[in-house]
Order: sequence, then structure tokens, then C-alpha cells
Amino acid sequence: MTDIAEAPSPPALDEVIIRFAGDSGDGMQLTGDRFTNASAMFGNDLATLPEYPAEIRAPAGTMAGVSAFQVHISDHDITTPGDAPDVLVAMNPAALKSDLHTLVPGGTLIVNKDTFEERNLTKAGYDHNPLDAEDLAGYRLIQVPMTSLTKEACAEFGVKPRDADRSKNFFALGLLSWMYSRPVEPTMDWIESKFAGKDLIISANRAAFNAGHAYGETAELGAQRVIVKAAPLAPGTYTNINGNTALSWGLVAASKISGLPLYLGSYPITPATDILHELSKHKAFGVTTFQAEDEIASIGAAIGASYGGSLGVTTTSGPGLALKGEAMGLAISLELPLIVVDIQRGGPSTGLPTKTEAADLLMAMYGRHGESPMPIVAARTPSDCFDMAIEAARIALVHQTPVMFLSDGYLANGSEPWRLPEVDDLPTIEVRYATEFNMVDEDGNGTFWPYLRGEDGNRPIALPGTPDLMHRIGGIEKEDGSGNVSYDPDNHEHMVRLRNDRIASIPVPDAELEEGSGDDADLLVVGWGSTWGAITGAVRRVRVAGGRVDHVHLTHLNPLPANLGDLLRSYQRVLVPELNLGQLVRILRAEYLVDAQSLSKVKGQPFTAGEIQFAITEALDGLTGITGQNQEETA
Repeated sequence: MTDIAEAPSPPALDEVIIRFAGDSGDGMQLTGDRFTNASAMFGNDLATLPEYPAEIRAPAGTMAGVSAFQVHISDHDITTPGDAPDVLVAMNPAALKSDLHTLVPGGTLIVNKDTFEERNLTKAGYDHNPLDAEDLAGYRLIQVPMTSLTKEACAEFGVKPRDADRSKNFFALGLLSWMYSRPVEPTMDWIESKFAGKDLIISANRAAFNAGHAYGETAELGAQRVIVKAAPLAPGTYTNINGNTALSWGLVAASKISGLPLYLGSYPITPATDILHELSKHKAFGVTTFQAEDEIASIGAAIGASYGGSLGVTTTSGPGLALKGEAMGLAISLELPLIVVDIQRGGPSTGLPTKTEAADLLMAMYGRHGESPMPIVAARTPSDCFDMAIEAARIALVHQTPVMFLSDGYLANGSEPWRLPEVDDLPTIEVRYATEFNMVDEDGNGTFWPYLRGEDGNRPIALPGTPDLMHRIGGIEKEDGSGNVSYDPDNHEHMVRLRNDRIASIPVPDAELEEGSGDDADLLVVGWGSTWGAITGAVRRVRVAGGRVDHVHLTHLNPLPANLGDLLRSYQRVLVPELNLGQLVRILRAEYLVDAQSLSKVKGQPFTAGEIQFAITEALDGLTGITGQNQEETA
């Protein structure tokens, strides 16, 4: 008897970056999402970057219609979807022409060669077939007839060729799953549940996936097969989560721990709409969702719900935020708890609806008429959206104020593994209610003043319908304490300063240096929002190379941490990377008189770690030159 030797395990990589690109109808987002899900189930650390066409349905086969999904998987902690992919899957010529520049030199290029026909080449702007020329000589090219092989695999189930063509993305997914040793079961289970009752679609997708998986072996691609082992994650229950889902779950959690029902007033707008979709699934948790006829109606409904005793929330993006300005001023005047979620995107006007930007900070700070300050919080990662949603609710309910929550398209759509928190570990939110008279009039009768404050400047909530606590509300200036309409100039100045002082005095956590920072650095990198991942990656690289740089990331932008000024002044130079033209820089310079330097990017794409690393290195080189000059002068 001859023993059959076990097949050798594929060689291991510590990380890989894969980019799927194709026409907007090719299912690249679905393909990337399923590959990501399988990797999460396998235990990898990961980060993703979905990229959508700006038009709902751009002309098929053109560069304007290219949809891409980049995923970075690893066996160690990572913070970004990667600077450049090691593997590019191009489903048509337009995807190749649009995204080839992102692929690392010598990287693996997988193309659906069936689509490289004259008509598609012309649409993509090619005057020749790059597969037959020397254009791709610098890459490891794998040409796969995905379309024809998918149709062949689906034919035995009676699937028409046109319908089978829609499953070619599962062929690509099967091939990549084989190449990177991804588990098959999560994808097969998902196909069964997603298309339950649609047996023909299930059969087609399963057949296409299996055909792609088998192609890796039959086409003698064994040298391409590798494995990225699981990352050493802390024990617990994990899920793969994107920012909008994490934010939605955070709002539900805040509702439950505060004891208030959650009410969302929203008008659909990219990239915030998924929050409305997600929260609409959670009626069992006391969530009410209202899709209003416009942005103004949506915030008006949320304000009414807040006045009635709910946790009022409204979600939007930059254009919608501009429309909500007057209503936000009303909520500020009424001192009502309200969460205004702004998922930022490229502007101005309609701008870049599907592309990321973080250029609404100054609008969040000052984008309302009159002196109308609001607290501002910003999430740093997709999973951090959960925690910051609870923090926004805490500030709103404890301090009786609207709060601005800033996220962006990169966080909203990007995903990462997230360990589900223990319910007992969630913070508490205590809401104070008025239950009785708080004043006595000249005749000795009890009366209620809605704006009579405690030592902390806050007031309890008086719910409509509470016996004897009826009071006047409205947007006209009110008298402090009584809430009566007042045109008195001294009272108005008093109220303006009071509103400002109330927000400025809200206690927020001190600014703390990120892990890996030390006390020997000359340069401080200050970030906010979704730049955290790229900055963290860049700072790690520079410190490994011997550079002296620290990193602080701000989640509370109004009020700013009390210790921030002293921290900034303790460094020779401050660098602030932002997805805008330097909005936080303006605030830091004005508040602390420090010479903070701006690093801007406004291309509708997030920073890469490499871009920030280069800027840090240049800044440190400049400091070295200055230090050397000073030493010579001293000598």
C-alpha cells in the first residue's frame, strides 16, 4: 500500500492588499464585501476602501462608471486599507485603465480577458489591446476568460447566458478565495440566505464561485496560492462592521442606556442614507424612523421628538447640513438635546456625492447665524462611530444641547473587525426631569420657570404633559429663567454669553498622545476624523526609522481639550493632515497662537500612510537643518 502524502500548506504572507475593479454593474462592492467577510471569519485584521462612481448609472464600460473595492488583510494590527494594492482584479478595459496606476510594480494583475474586445477597448479610450502589447510587462499578468467560463458553468442549471453574465463577479470571488485560502462556507451560506427562494440565482452564483475556485487549480496557478494567517486579536465576539452601521448601533445603545426612545428624522442623502436603512430595522428596540420630504422637515421632526421626550437624531451630509442651519439655531435657543449627524462628502454643492472629504468642520463650528455654539465630536475609525455616537448622546442629554457628530464617506463605507462590547461596560447616561414647581410668584403660588439652572448651567427637562409645568417655547429671544419673550438688550447679551459659556465649559477628556509616542519628539502630528489610520501608520514607520514624532488625535473639536494648548506649545513644530484646505489649522492658530502647518488633500480620497510619512520626514529634515544652524551659530 502506498501512503498518499498530504498536500503541502501554501506559503504564508503577513499581509496582502487586493483591489477589485469593474463596471458599476459588475458587483465589485459585493465581491469585495464577501471577500472581506470571509477574511473576518478567518480571523484576519482588515481595513477596506469602497469607491463608487459619482453617477447613479454612468455609461457602461467607461472610466466614469468604474466601481472599486480595496481590502487590506493581515496577520497583525493594521490601520489603513493600504497605500497600493498587491493584486488588481480588472473586470474590463475601463477598470484596467482607471486603476492600473494603483498597482505596485511587479504586482499581480488578473483580468477578465473576455471583455477586452474592440467595443469595450474604444469606450475605455484604448487604441489597441493592452493584453497583446508590452503595456503590462511590468506585472504578473493572469488572463482569465471569466465571462465564458461562468456561462459554461451556469448552463447546466438552465441559466440564460445574459443572466449568467451577472454571476461573473462570483467567479472572480471564487478564484481569489482559492488564491488566498479563504474559507468557502461563509460565502456559500450567504448566497443561500441572500437569495432564499430564488433557486436559479442561488445555483448560478454557487456554480460561478465553484468554477472560479476550481480554475485556480486546473489552470496551474499553484504558485499563486498563499495564506494570510489569523491575527492575534483579543478574546471576544467579533463582527465586521462599517461606520454607518456602527453609528446606528451606537445610537440604539445610547437610547437604551438613557431610557429614551430613539427618533430619527432623515432625508436620504449619500453617504448618510444607510443609517436610515439600518435604524429602520430596529423597531423592536423602540426606534422610530421618519423619512421626511426634505432636510428641513427631517430636523424639524427630530426637534419635535426631542421636545416630546425622545432622543432626537437627524442625519445628513454637507448639502443637507446647510439646509438645517435655522432649525439647529432653534434647538440651540431652546436648549434641547439633539444629535445632528454629518457624513461628510466632497463639495461644494452636489460636489462629489460618493467621494470622501472632511471639509465641514468650519460649517459645524460657525455655520449658523448669530452666536450659536454647538459641541462637535468626530469619529476616528468605522468601529469608533459606535462609541462616539454614545458620547454625542451623553453630551446632548446631560448638557441639554444639540451636538454635531462628524463622520465621512470613508468611515461610513469602510469596515474593520469590531469586538462587541459587554453591555455592562457601556457608560451610563442620566437624564434629569423637572417634576414640580421651582418658583413662587408674588401671590405665593407655585410656578415653573423652564430655564432656571443649576450650578452647572444646565436645566432639567420638562416633558410636555407634565402637570403644572406648561411653558412657552419658540425661537424669539427669551428671558433667562422664565423663558418669556424678551427684547431687552442687556438680557440678549446675557443669553448670548450664557449659551457660549455653557458649551465652552462642557468637560471633555484631555488630549492624550497616541500609543507609541514618547517624550523625546520634536514634531507633533495633530489629526481628527478619519485621518487617524493613515497618520498612525505613517508615525509608526517614521519612528521605526528613528524619527522623533508624536501623534495626538482629537475626537472633541468643540470644546477642545483643556490641555491642548500646552501640549501644542511643547513641540518645535505641529503638522495637521486634513481632508480639506486647513480648517482645523485655522482653529488651532486662532485659539493657541501656534504655528501649526497644514497638510491638505482634497481629491475625494483618503490619505495614504505614505503621503503623510513623506510630509513628516520632510518636516523633521527641516527641523534638523534648523537645529544644525543654531548649533553653528552658538559655537
